[in-house]
Amino acid sequence: MNILVLGSGGREHTFAWKIAQSEKCDSLFVAPGNSGTAEIATNLNISVTDFEGIKNAVITHHIDLVVVGPEDPLVQGIHDYFLADEDLKSISVIGPQKAAAELEGSKEFAKEFMKRHEIPTAAYSSFTKDNIEEGYQFLETLQPPYVLKADGLAAGKGVLIIQDLDEAKSELKNMLVDAKFGNASAKVVIEEFLDGIELSCFVLTDGKDYKILPTAKDYKRIGEGDTGLNTGGMGAVSPVPFASEEFLNKIEHRIVKPTVEGLKKDNLPYVGFIFIGLIKVGDDPKVIEYNVRMGDPETEVVLPRLKNDLVDIFEAMSKGTLSEIEIEIDNRAATTIMLVSGGYPEAYEKGKEIFGLDEVKDSIVFHAGAQSRDGKVVTSGGRVMAITSYGSNYEEAIKKSYQSINLLCFDKMYYRKDIGFDL
Repeated sequence: MNILVLGSGGREHTFAWKIAQSEKCDSLFVAPGNSGTAEIATNLNISVTDFEGIKNAVITHHIDLVVVGPEDPLVQGIHDYFLADEDLKSISVIGPQKAAAELEGSKEFAKEFMKRHEIPTAAYSSFTKDNIEEGYQFLETLQPPYVLKADGLAAGKGVLIIQDLDEAKSELKNMLVDAKFGNASAKVVIEEFLDGIELSCFVLTDGKDYKILPTAKDYKRIGEGDTGLNTGGMGAVSPVPFASEEFLNKIEHRIVKPTVEGLKKDNLPYVGFIFIGLIKVGDDPKVIEYNVRMGDPETEVVLPRLKNDLVDIFEAMSKGTLSEIEIEIDNRAATTIMLVSGGYPEAYEKGKEIFGLDEVKDSIVFHAGAQSRDGKVVTSGGRVMAITSYGSNYEEAIKKSYQSINLLCFDKMYYRKDIGFDL
């Protein structure tokens, strides 16, 4: 079959890498793709939210299956667009319909969903600029630190954790009145702070049944020791060493099952990935957030551990036969470390040539913000590449990734040297 992956990051390169291994894949396309996907697929210069351009490509290239990488097209309703179009409605789309994508599109929607289906999460309330005074009062009822979340999509940067009450009030005003995150912060959810260690759970569902993929832990902050500004993610580890069998059972029975059952009860059509951001508080899991797609860089450690043919799984999801698939996982650990542009997540330069790619033998290099130009690979984004390695445990895998990173360089290259430090 002919397959189209939408997106241009490390997640999409990983999808393409895994799909390309399937005997069922005849032709593989990625829109818009990057320098890594260009080596194993045909890149199409189409934006992920250009639905008409995507339609034309799907018809031209006789696409049978579309895998949606990022959240934007899902929240904007790409799956619904396919279902409403006579020429597209028979084509399988991996990713939920618009109504269900609100689980990521709106923090308030997600919180109300959790409350309705008794899924453990932090206490919260949401505010707009019209009731900002009530927001100030709500902050006064909480203990620091204070958690402020832009309700809408803010590219993974719309969450603030603040120690000081006056600063929290000031930031609430910045978000609601001064539109710090644009339209995404026209509404802000204020949450109680949960103290614990975070991890991510990944679920596949065909809308009826579910399968759980390996857990992963990512590292969001730019600085070592988890300090500094939030990023899209600086590295990830799978499996999560502190997630015992007992704890994983709690995740499945208290969170995964009620989530999938809740989608059915609320009539929210869902064929795709559910990414559940969790925090371990004491011995109990609580939900921080839902995403309606795979995480990045978690995909770069989760998919390499999946032994199944990914196209088989996608076919089963599309046909509603996911229950018949037995998920097989590689026992080895996998880790990934992100190389980023100097200055990221704030202003950074692009177009820096990347050297040493041919030297890396013991790791998989997943390209993210990188493009091919005049026979060279150059930086084109903040997060440039994810260096993934296997090991008998996460320490061994991390060591391999760092050894591979020593072979790579570009001007002002930066990476965290402490991934896995807290495990």
